Amino acid sequence: MSWKRKALAASIAGTAAALLVAGGAIAGSDFGQGVQDNLANHSNQLFGFNKPVDASSTVSANPAAATADPTLLVTAAKGLTVRTVAQVASAPNLDQMALWPSDSAPTHVIGCNEQGTGAVGLVAIKLSDGTSTTIVKSGLTSCDPVRRTSWGTILFGEENGSAGRLFELVDPLNTTNVDVHADGTTTSPNIVNRTPVTGGLSYEGIALYDSGLMYYADENRPGGGNPGGAYFKFIPAHPSNGSVMVHDANELPNSPLASGQVYGLQVGVRGAGDNGEGTEVGLGRWINVCNGTVTCGDLRAATTTNKLTGFYRPEDAEKDAFALAAGQVKWCINNTGNEASQNSGHTWGNTVCLTDGLLADALANTARPDVQLLLVGSPDLAMPDNIVQQPGTGNWVIHEDGDIGDTHKNNDLWDCLPDGADADTLTDGCVRMATINDLIANNGEGAEWTGGFWDASGKTFYVSVQHNMTGKGTLLAFTGF
Repeated sequence: MSWKRKALAASIAGTAAALLVAGGAIAGSDFGQGVQDNLANHSNQLFGFNKPVDASSTVSANPAAATADPTLLVTAAKGLTVRTVAQVASAPNLDQMALWPSDSAPTHVIGCNEQGTGAVGLVAIKLSDGTSTTIVKSGLTSCDPVRRTSWGTILFGEENGSAGRLFELVDPLNTTNVDVHADGTTTSPNIVNRTPVTGGLSYEGIALYDSGLMYYADENRPGGGNPGGAYFKFIPAHPSNGSVMVHDANELPNSPLASGQVYGLQVGVRGAGDNGEGTEVGLGRWINVCNGTVTCGDLRAATTTNKLTGFYRPEDAEKDAFALAAGQVKWCINNTGNEASQNSGHTWGNTVCLTDGLLADALANTARPDVQLLLVGSPDLAMPDNIVQQPGTGNWVIHEDGDIGDTHKNNDLWDCLPDGADADTLTDGCVRMATINDLIANNGEGAEWTGGFWDASGKTFYVSVQHNMTGKGTLLAFTGF
């Protein structure tokens, strides 16, 4: 955060303190509302747009009109402009995505389609005209995470319980109509199954570093004897130093993901027994769960066997680029909470951040991992799902995936400040950046935001409105920041 933004945040805090003092003499004053009002009044300086959306939408667009103009699916903050990048009929459930070949000069978006094995799994969308090409045409179950690596490949994975697999792809624009088989083999040498190395779990959240150091999580809920989804760490046997690029299938063995060690997180420090329920934040340790060279196996089962810490349905993860610029490893992840067709039980979820020392210490596995809360869910910001950090500001954009049967409103995009110099670890405040206008899609569960990401400038934000009323994969771009 720049000194100007720090000064502004301090000014807002001072104003809020003054409101508190005044509130002692004014019946009915609301300190918290005063803080929220100050965030909105300084939205342009803190978030880059003129005025946040006041409240979640409780209406739905006209389906025919939204099909003709998908921007009607959303209401954005004042000052922002929304345009349609693509409508992809072959990939109606676009989830996570990545720009290709770079964030600074992209030509395409590589995106997962979260459906079954008979549906298209991975697509390339051309930014110039919105046309799409099928990369994987069948065999994937619930394709969800996508990451572009620093060595020139694409990672994509399945959110499919302990059977979830992770694949690495080379030359995505010239790889088309691939079938993925049940045994993990494919019809193209350009795609390799990395699951024997990284393990089987429900892939969604991945924080990937240029060296190949990778943190990931199992999208699992607690119950039936399991503690929930655990966090894992992959340390490559041969970390990338930036000199090796993977250009074709013959070079895929040179990927840092070809071999390494896998560890699971156990939070708790007072001896081997200080872990489990009630110990989800604080210092912890990494427990080696497999050698990551031949058969890493079922990491969901390893969670219980190794008494790893469980979280409630871990979702998307994102590394903190500002911490990395200082040589430190920090990444944040949403634990989305409960989901049901009716009444989620008010399990609103949360966002936590994990620090793992300096980058060299994280690779050597000599640091002590530390998990702390960044955001606590609420009826207004329910069940956070995807997360992405804005270049230039360090703000976090949180995608809401609330149970509409419980919240009775549309899902929102939230723009959240990083934690400042105050005493806690929490975000210094969030405002509503946009809201969806679609309560009727997906058999009444409504549409949701997925897969949002920024270009390198931090001034264009791309996002999918998943399983919306148009029946097409809808990729939008927000500008005007």
